[in-house]
Amino acid sequence: MWRYPTRAVLREVRVLRGVLRAAPAGDTVKSRSHCSRCSVPGKKWTTPSGFDTGIKTFNSLTKQKEPLIVEREGVASWYGRSLSKACTGRILSRLFGITVIHAMVITDIDDKIIKRSWEEDVSPATIARTYEDEFKKDMLSLKVIPPAVYLRVTENVHHIIAFIEGIVKNGHAYATTEGDVYFDIKSIGDRYGRFVGAVESQVEPGGSHKRDQRDFALWKRSKPQEPYWESPWGRGRPGWHIECSTIASCVFGSQLDIHSGGIDLAFPHHENEIAQSEAYHQCGQWANYFLHSGHLHLKGSAEKMSKSLKNYITIKDFLQSYSANEFRMFCLLAKYRSGIDYSDDNMLEARASLATVSTFVHDVQAYMKGQLQCPPVQEAFLWERLAETKSSIMKALADDFDTPRAVGTLLNLVYYGNCQLRPSDGAARSPAVFGAVVSYITDILDEADVASTVGSLQNVVEQLTRFRSEVRAFALAPRQDPLSTGTPGKPGLHPDRIPLLKACDTLRDELAPLGIVIKDRGATSTWEITEGKQGRRGQRIHNEVQEPSS
Repeated sequence: MWRYPTRAVLREVRVLRGVLRAAPAGDTVKSRSHCSRCSVPGKKWTTPSGFDTGIKTFNSLTKQKEPLIVEREGVASWYGRSLSKACTGRILSRLFGITVIHAMVITDIDDKIIKRSWEEDVSPATIARTYEDEFKKDMLSLKVIPPAVYLRVTENVHHIIAFIEGIVKNGHAYATTEGDVYFDIKSIGDRYGRFVGAVESQVEPGGSHKRDQRDFALWKRSKPQEPYWESPWGRGRPGWHIECSTIASCVFGSQLDIHSGGIDLAFPHHENEIAQSEAYHQCGQWANYFLHSGHLHLKGSAEKMSKSLKNYITIKDFLQSYSANEFRMFCLLAKYRSGIDYSDDNMLEARASLATVSTFVHDVQAYMKGQLQCPPVQEAFLWERLAETKSSIMKALADDFDTPRAVGTLLNLVYYGNCQLRPSDGAARSPAVFGAVVSYITDILDEADVASTVGSLQNVVEQLTRFRSEVRAFALAPRQDPLSTGTPGKPGLHPDRIPLLKACDTLRDELAPLGIVIKDRGATSTWEITEGKQGRRGQRIHNEVQEPSS
């Protein structure tokens, strides 16, 4: 809606670099002595040269909206790990004609992974692959478009070592006698601190040989029983921040159009990425735009959803209650830069918005088939509303991807359309304008069939089971009279209702091969979807059979 290796990965990286005319292909990223913005002093941001997309986006580097200008016409280089790209990237590609080349790093070695591997007595690689697979499956289930390439840290350590060597050579990092390598903050003067204050500042822990408490690790010496790689400074492994700078540079070279992530990563992670990347490339502006997304909160909590805080819901659990399209609508109803409160009320609002669109699409299809008769339609009015909607939505999305305003505009178009679809006798028909409206809606929402977005299988089965239960209750209502089918002293059934009971049984039996199992438990019916989602239990639907009044 609005609308991750080895040699194979490296070959893909080289192809991407060729598309962007970045650094020459090679096994390592070579240090450069200059770049197009080397003369930029201090922390001043320079409007990049290139292709103006027609979009203005909030740039965390300047803390205001700036024209989004990419280096090459029709192409945007994008690095980041956040879901904000899932929404804004679709908008760029589908509505503004920008091919987004997105690269994402997979951190498959760090302190947490090593600790977990010790706890479970398995290799760090096993832990990392497990979480990587789960992450990819979750993104697929949410219909998130994957990046052009995923790159694992452990498969790019040789690139990282070369990148660190370049920073040391340029005078912006130093090795300690302990075998660590730190970035020298003082060496870049007042260029450090673009995102200070974005989140609570923190000083990274380190050895006693740091020259400045702000200095951060590029290379960490290995400790006993830790994985390690050989390097000019001894056995060790990469620091956290360096992996992103290296891999982004491997793919895109010395210039990056867009970098995205959660606001919690602004400082120190993104701050340190900028410092080490510009120190390596010796340029004044490495990434032109930083797009930071707000946190997802549980409603009523000021803290973001976080596994470490144990205040989260897994995507698997979420999808037991809501669909991927409902989650996407939930995101579209809030600005990407704002914090979002997750609650059932907000999810139901998203569901209701989709339901409004879905019902309208169904009605239009019925009208176009001649199944729905309406008074004469004000065609000119609807054509005018459609044109205005298209213009307004593009303006909203060009204004820092204002999806709430765009969705509101789309729902207004649905409202105007519904006003024309009032059932009554009528011979005159105007299917073309309604066909145009529905085609635009399905295209803008990036859905092949909007009607299916709300009618998720779970909801359909729930409603069907409830209706069937009510029919069974009616058919099973006891009757006390001579015509009863029961035995003396025991209430029987109404003879004329027995076909209804048989029809309920037939429906149950015919749904079972389709993976929908309905079980009658007295006055209660339960259902279960078994096909494709083994073990997934449906909601129990209670339908109490009322005793007949005396």
